[in-house]
Amino acid sequence: MHPILDRVTARIRARSQTSRDTYQRRMEHQAAQGKTRAGLACGNLAHVVAAACPSQKARLLDMTRANLAIVTAYNDMLSAHQPYQAYPDAIKAALAERGHSAQVAGGVPAMCDGITQGRPGMELSLLSRDLIAQATAVSLSHDAFDATLLLGICDKIAPGQLIGALSFGQLPTAFIPAGPMATGIGNEDKVRVRQQYAAGQVGREALQEMENRAYHSPGTCTFYGTANSNQLVFEAMGLMLPGSAFVAPDSPLRHALTTEAAMRLAAQATGVASRPLYRVLDEKAVVNGVVALLASGGSSNHTLHLVAIARAAGWVLNWDDFDELSAAVPLLARIYPNGPADINAFQQAGGVPLLLHRLAERGLLHTNALPVYGDYQDHFSAPALTVDGRLHWRPCADTRDPTVIASRDQPFSASGGLKVLDGNLGRAIIKVSAVAPEHRRIRAPARVFDSQQAVVDAYRAGELQRDGVIVGRFNGPAANGMPELHQLMPLLGNLQQAGHRVALVTDGRLSGASGKIPAALHLTPEAARGGPLARLCDGDLITLDAERGTLTVDAPLQERPSATPDLSDNDAGCGRELFAPLRAQVSDAEHGASLFSPPAPARPARSQEEEPR
Repeated sequence: MHPILDRVTARIRARSQTSRDTYQRRMEHQAAQGKTRAGLACGNLAHVVAAACPSQKARLLDMTRANLAIVTAYNDMLSAHQPYQAYPDAIKAALAERGHSAQVAGGVPAMCDGITQGRPGMELSLLSRDLIAQATAVSLSHDAFDATLLLGICDKIAPGQLIGALSFGQLPTAFIPAGPMATGIGNEDKVRVRQQYAAGQVGREALQEMENRAYHSPGTCTFYGTANSNQLVFEAMGLMLPGSAFVAPDSPLRHALTTEAAMRLAAQATGVASRPLYRVLDEKAVVNGVVALLASGGSSNHTLHLVAIARAAGWVLNWDDFDELSAAVPLLARIYPNGPADINAFQQAGGVPLLLHRLAERGLLHTNALPVYGDYQDHFSAPALTVDGRLHWRPCADTRDPTVIASRDQPFSASGGLKVLDGNLGRAIIKVSAVAPEHRRIRAPARVFDSQQAVVDAYRAGELQRDGVIVGRFNGPAANGMPELHQLMPLLGNLQQAGHRVALVTDGRLSGASGKIPAALHLTPEAARGGPLARLCDGDLITLDAERGTLTVDAPLQERPSATPDLSDNDAGCGRELFAPLRAQVSDAEHGASLFSPPAPARPARSQEEEPR
């Protein structure tokens, strides 16, 4: 085992002893209640079976049979979740053949960040993760289930489902993915047209035609954003069948994997080597997830989600853990925006099993972790469908495309895709895997904006045609729900392409699609809670150094008053008024931007001379 992997894991274990022990005792107490369906009063049980057909009623009333809870994020507008429409019936039919049953325990909301970019609805997005966790817990609260199947993929949805399921961690639990859409227009072409539109070189019709070619069918978007990062990370954590994350929707292999996952979980629920979620999601699984994220150049959103997921299981994961692991974990995959290839090309090159195999060769995985299915080494194999329809797994070969998954001794970078920045402006995350080396250090005057739209207006007025660090403040979780600011990326891309040295510094988010622009994200403490960003002024000289891991300003911030933003436009409309109590309660970014962790006190600003952590 790599010494840094060992050291970080031991540190997480030590700092989490109290919280993990508390969580584990709670799960053991819940497990000791046995089959909760059997303990329901007759009237309660009658409600459970009332809507079932006669044969399913008989199975539900037979306590030797398993009943699986399906928690689904299906809706027919989101391309990633539309394939889930048929899953419950297929799962029920497969289980019925073995004498078991499944019920849709509940549905959770599933919103699309691609639809809400630049819109008021984006301010609900991050906070929806914790609402989904609560909805998952409500779904499972009927105590009628022996195991849990989570149907969810995108952004905040799958992390929210997992957080909720951890409250019922005594149950065996697995994700069933749905897979990516087929490859459409190339990602570089997509960026080019967007930048042309931002520059006024093409019209809306050309932009719409391009976007329709990029997002064109059921399945996840094919770039390596948060949705696909969820799938890769959760497979690495052992939460789904090996090799299942990126199999195409509606393919025979996808259908075979879905029924196989359900039947294996039902077997566990009837006492065959049961692996409850609380045992699967241990400190080894958490570290394996972080390592896989770093090695693949995954979404910066997981510096929030993995922290929140870990805490739901009693583990105290922090940004220093990400940073130390990133120094040891090489970048082994190039998937857009870290390279031109999409997720389908990654799958064809060897996919998650080959990536994990490469990491294991370097001693960078806990290969003795306990996955929900089989042995962890099984995750180094990919499933193949035989002629008779039965699933078999084949060991990984070498990469089929060394431009997408690195050859054994030729990583794309010696360190991982994410770094922590630290300095007298606070702490932030930067995704460096897509940033060219020559753009990783920027020293330029600040242009300070209190909203994303103000940046757009300044760009259109020609005010940003110079070197500068664009500061987007009052976009943190407490201010307006921490929206993603992707509306700015084509604009900053055009400025960089014109030869200007530009960067973004914000207490907001960009997610997995952050690309060539150096961007200090999730800056904490946020401006709305008195962070240093609230005292910045236009012209302050900012240095963003992704190589050294520093973010500093040459200005006497402590001598200045904090700006008071006008957030009245963010308080209401598009449901935002209903989220005001959540914004007041949410923790800071480094604690997962979670409703379930109390807001952390603002840490004092560090001087420019202090060394980074």
